[in-house]
Amino acid sequence: MLNITYWSDYACPFCYIGEERLKKALEELGLTREAHLTMKAFELDPTAGLHAQTDTLTRFARKYGLSKEEASSRIEAISRMGRAEGLDFKYATTRFTNTMDAHRLTKLAMSKDDPSIAERVTESLFKLYFTENKELADRTLLLKIAKECGLDPTEVRETLDSDKYRRDVLADEQEAALNNVHAVPFFIVGRYGIPGALSVEDMKKVIEKALEQASQRQTAKGMTCGPDSCALG
Repeated sequence: MLNITYWSDYACPFCYIGEERLKKALEELGLTREAHLTMKAFELDPTAGLHAQTDTLTRFARKYGLSKEEASSRIEAISRMGRAEGLDFKYATTRFTNTMDAHRLTKLAMSKDDPSIAERVTESLFKLYFTENKELADRTLLLKIAKECGLDPTEVRETLDSDKYRRDVLADEQEAALNNVHAVPFFIVGRYGIPGALSVEDMKKVIEKALEQASQRQTAKGMTCGPDSCALG
């Protein structure tokens, strides 16, 4: 089993692109069923409001000190990257809000025995933001997604109306800080830490190296002693 952990936020374009490339890399290597993916929460802006305060173009230009023409060009370049991966990517018209509830919903989905529920929730939340251009803090939409993905509406409503899983989200963010992860996406594949959305080919190379190292650790066997006897290699 190949364990891959990654920090991500649903409002991050490169997280959506990076996750799609990771899935393609695993598929091309024939490892989709051999990989266990664990998403860790990361909020780009924990102070963001529950409703979009400004349009993406203005926010992008202000954040990076760009003219609106420069910002528009860069936003479109990012959208083209997403479309190149087969995603219906509309970054220019996204509506940026707080993502805490989206991450809490993901934690609820991850608590279920069926891993496909969390996979569907994750994909639906990215689509909600980048394709449908809806607000990720809209609890009515989160409830709709949760129900469509197989979660119990009553449990979802109770979760969103409480602070449940908030500590889990904050713990993920604290873990990121302790590991010097200050930007997303950030992937951990075996012993490799990967900042940013690598190309499919580069991601495949990292995965292959991680598997090679894991294999070497399993086959390199030295002399050991247990409670009852010693094994001399």
